[in-house]
Amino acid sequence: MATKSTTKSPARKAATTARKPAKTVPQKETPPKVKESKAKAAEKPARAAASAKEKVAPARTTAAAPEKTEEKAKSASKMESVSLIDKPKAKSADGVSKVRTTFLPPISKLVAKPGLTAAPPPPVIEPTPPPPAPVAEVAAVSSTDGQAGEVATPVEEEPKNVITIKPPIIVKELATQLGMKNFQLIKELMDDFNIFVNANQTIEPDVATKIAERHGFVLEKERREKGGGVHKEEKVIVAPPPPEPAKEEELKLRAPIITFMGHVDHGKTSLMDAIRKTRVVAGEAGGITQHIGAYRVEYKGEPITFLDTPGHAAFTAMRARGASVTDIVVLVVAADDGLMPQTIEAINHAKAAPHVKILVAINKIDLASANIDRVKKQLQERELTPEDWGGETITVPVSATRGTNIDQLLEMMTLQAEVMELKASPTAKPRGTVIEAQVEAGRGPTATVIVQMGTLRVGDAFICGDYSGKVKSLIDDRGQPVKSAGPSTPVKVLGFTGLPNAGDELLVMDSEREAKQLSEERQESKRAGKLATPQRATLETLLEAADGKKVLRIVLKTDVQGSLEALTSALNQIESKKVDLEIIHAGVGPISENDILLASASNAVVVGFNVKVENMAVTAAKHEGVQVKLYSIIYELLDQIKEAMAGLLEPEHRESVIGHAEVKQIFQLSRGIVAGCLVTDGRIARTARARVLRRRQPVYDGGLATLRRFQDDVKEVRSGLECGIKLGDFSEYQVGDIIECYVLEQIAQKL
Repeated sequence: MATKSTTKSPARKAATTARKPAKTVPQKETPPKVKESKAKAAEKPARAAASAKEKVAPARTTAAAPEKTEEKAKSASKMESVSLIDKPKAKSADGVSKVRTTFLPPISKLVAKPGLTAAPPPPVIEPTPPPPAPVAEVAAVSSTDGQAGEVATPVEEEPKNVITIKPPIIVKELATQLGMKNFQLIKELMDDFNIFVNANQTIEPDVATKIAERHGFVLEKERREKGGGVHKEEKVIVAPPPPEPAKEEELKLRAPIITFMGHVDHGKTSLMDAIRKTRVVAGEAGGITQHIGAYRVEYKGEPITFLDTPGHAAFTAMRARGASVTDIVVLVVAADDGLMPQTIEAINHAKAAPHVKILVAINKIDLASANIDRVKKQLQERELTPEDWGGETITVPVSATRGTNIDQLLEMMTLQAEVMELKASPTAKPRGTVIEAQVEAGRGPTATVIVQMGTLRVGDAFICGDYSGKVKSLIDDRGQPVKSAGPSTPVKVLGFTGLPNAGDELLVMDSEREAKQLSEERQESKRAGKLATPQRATLETLLEAADGKKVLRIVLKTDVQGSLEALTSALNQIESKKVDLEIIHAGVGPISENDILLASASNAVVVGFNVKVENMAVTAAKHEGVQVKLYSIIYELLDQIKEAMAGLLEPEHRESVIGHAEVKQIFQLSRGIVAGCLVTDGRIARTARARVLRRRQPVYDGGLATLRRFQDDVKEVRSGLECGIKLGDFSEYQVGDIIECYVLEQIAQKL
């Protein structure tokens, strides 16, 4: 069967090709991104026919890819479209194809032309709830007056992201939160903020805030949860300041604090027992049980506080720590023995304590060998003149065994207290002084405290020396618990964390935590200060009194009484208008620990003559830093004391002229102006001082900067030789000036 070959003419091919796009266009779906207006829908058949004639080869491509066009309408019904893709070549009316150049502008710069009115845009399907406006979509709608408005779709600002970082802010953590590399953030810190850090270092929060704002973030510091802990600033805890003088209406009379001192065989204990027995409150079974080292009695309704425990050593230790608890010292002297060495030592301790009055009780007057006048004579020799001899010292003859004149002694105590007008404020912040301290089984560290001001109550937090505590219980001198203690009241305090020292001051703090923190700081400083040696007075140390006059204080101990008298008289005969020699204590016997404590408290030097130093005294001297000098020849001791007194005086400076030189010529050198001189007499020394004399008037005084002979530096130039001299920064030499050379000599002053 023959095959029929059909050949299509060019006209048929064109018609066939033209029909294919016409069938394809209605079947295409409009993509969601292409937006067409109502005017475009009206022109669709005409445009489809025109496209069928122009597109022959690219028709298949057009069928595969969707069209993306935008049209603009002019006011004279002329429509102009802006295509987002290139158009194929279009033919003009004369058949010449014209090249039409189109390009895709940046979406951010694609704006509507003026004179157009914005049509309501169709809704755009977006995944996010707030639908953003179509980007640069322009639609044209013809208006009745021929004017169109501009399409200006506002771009909504995205909310700033918030980053949360817990301080301190580390560079690498901040870079991670900002989505940056570490080196990028480090470079930005270096370039813009002039901050040089590495990835593991921290930056200030304000710098981090500025960087976060640059990158569109808001930096917030992480807030800690309640109870999560915070960085608190260290609060410095200090002890309460010294009390200010209370107002006159707040001050009230307080009981006097009286200490008994004297020789052990002179009836001191018997006298205190006699006072206790006569002042016992009626009905107390078994008398008074002495629980603490201080107790109170009442005489005619006036309370009196007695200190029992402080002997010489305790009293000196208390005074060395600055405690001035005692108001009146009762010096007990036996009428048959008179003043004994320990009695004299007690007098010296009492005199050294400030604001302390001495009252003498002459005991054992009932003995046949009693000689009261001899005791008064010895007291007068110690500058304690009795009242009946025209002095100020109250003396009361008593008998502890028979109870004679006990009432008179108590009356004199109250009278002396009235004269002193002892007052304290019970409403001030409580302060007290430790009399003695001990560790008791079942109670721990306890201390006997005398309240000086304020009212100490149970539950008060306190600091005492290096230890803190809280008052758990207060026990009076009868062993009964009390809730509070006013001024001059002795009580035993329970609640210490450690054992305090005698003389430590008890201060009430605001809270227990502050007291504990202050205690820890004091204990730490005490541990650090153990390596440091306290600086005490030595023979070479300058000791100046309040008036500016220099004073040398010594504690003198000798082997026998004759040597003591000889040394004391010889030392008192040393006359000096510039330095005073003060013998604080002079006694017979070896140097004891009491002597060291007395010298430590008074800033004195211990001098021994033909005596030894006790073992306890050696330890105390090292601990207190007291200097001990031992001598065996009396003349050597006197000479050393004189030299020490003279050593307290500053040496005098005197000028001694050693030579003169005359300026002959002036040289201008690179180092400055130098005077060429001829030594007329004496010598010119390099280490000496010199002054320039012009017409016998000094114009400069200073040291020699340069001394040369020819080209060599020399130490000195003798008379008749020439030299070059440069004096400090002086440069106004004149020919004929005289350079006077002198030295300053230190001459020790004499007493």
